[in-house]
Amino acid sequence: MILRLLKPQAIAGITVAIALGLLLLLQKGETRHWKEQSSQFERLYADERTAFAATVANYRAAAERARAADAANLQRVAAEQRAISERTSNDYQARLAAAHALAQRLRGAAATAPADPRAGGTAPMPGLPAAAGRTAEGAGEDRLPVADALIATEQAIQLDELIKWVRAQAKVDRQGSR
Repeated sequence: MILRLLKPQAIAGITVAIALGLLLLLQKGETRHWKEQSSQFERLYADERTAFAATVANYRAAAERARAADAANLQRVAAEQRAISERTSNDYQARLAAAHALAQRLRGAAATAPADPRAGGTAPMPGLPAAAGRTAEGAGEDRLPVADALIATEQAIQLDELIKWVRAQAKVDRQGSR
């Protein structure tokens, strides 16, 4: 009824107005939807940034703990190696001193030995002069002279202690996986 009273342009205007009103309502609904989506994406983004910051902090803390553990391990290994070196050096010095003492005793015993060892009850006789000593060395040809024997003994002790030192150093746990 009212439509009969209205002209076609008025009907077209009302139709356009209703269509625009519907579009406006639709647009408001879309806007509300995208605002909610935007808020949700902002929360997700903030959560991701927080998680990333926590991950970075965890990795930094783990790296710092690893550095501290490495430093402690380095100090432990260095202390063990110093102890091994000191112990080996002390053993070496003690063995050298013992070898020198033994060599000195043997030299002293050779100088004061009686000329005839079977004559046990007689007074000791002085040692033979140097010229006569050469003939006695002929009997022990395969032996080193006393000075060379001492040097050979020192070198044998040195090599033995070096071998012990290398073996002990090789047993040191450098990884700290005890």
